[in-house]
Amino acid sequence: MDITFRQLQLFRALVTTGSVSGAAREADVTQPTASIHLRELAEEIGLPLYEVIGRTVHLTEAGRELAATARAVQDEWETFSQKVAALKGAERGKLRVAVVSTAKYFVPRLLGEFCAAHPGIDVALEVLNRDGVIARLRDNLDDLYVMSRPPTDLALEDRILLPNPLLLIAPKSHPLVRRKRIEIKALAGERFIFREEGSGTRLATDAFFKSQRFQPKVRLTLGSNEAIKEAVAGGLGLAVISSHALRHAPTPGLTVLDVVGFPVSSQWHIVYPSGRRLSPIAKIFEAHLVRHSAEIARALKT
Repeated sequence: MDITFRQLQLFRALVTTGSVSGAAREADVTQPTASIHLRELAEEIGLPLYEVIGRTVHLTEAGRELAATARAVQDEWETFSQKVAALKGAERGKLRVAVVSTAKYFVPRLLGEFCAAHPGIDVALEVLNRDGVIARLRDNLDDLYVMSRPPTDLALEDRILLPNPLLLIAPKSHPLVRRKRIEIKALAGERFIFREEGSGTRLATDAFFKSQRFQPKVRLTLGSNEAIKEAVAGGLGLAVISSHALRHAPTPGLTVLDVVGFPVSSQWHIVYPSGRRLSPIAKIFEAHLVRHSAEIARALKT
């Protein structure tokens, strides 16, 4: 098949933007030109690659296979470009990182330090809920992913980065505040505010309470650590929350309860698909994360 790199770039832009017009803008060509190139690509392959339903692009099976191939080609080309830049004595290229929302309390700061040390690198950071990060991981859209509960149904390169202890918080006016070594059964009458189902914190929390044979009474389910902290401070209930969310964004009126079994053990992981070759820049950033993880872990203990 006689397929050009430009056609693959255009098709990748189509997948990313979800429209021919969006692909044309990203590739800096007119929409008619983009349509011609995409039609010629489909003709060369001999199968339809996508269909438009209600202005939304839906990939065919051949289109999904081509999208994966186009991403792999782009990744290999980016790696080659970075190696050539290194041979020339320069650091240039793009780093793509996706993290779950709670990791926003420490990853952006480390990313900022990395960019300051490597100013020639362009960075794309996606901060999403766990389901959003896993969707990007399945599609192999980024170089590295940071999350607390990696999926178990994917073949991954998985490296534990640092601890992510989960704490039980309450308003400072709560009657249990002054008690020590509180038994789980003492929480039977309490209402709880939980993270949304599927989040790493929720999965760890559910697993812990199940191991204790404790059934919490859920008052609210919220998708934001900040909303949860405000709800707890307002007296709506107790909550389990990452120590990172509590330390790096403190909320007045909160305290940590001394409950048996807490903090619940959890860890942050750096993951990427098995078989993916990390670009030179991604390797440098992974080493940067690991190098600074110890000081973050120490800060959590102070």
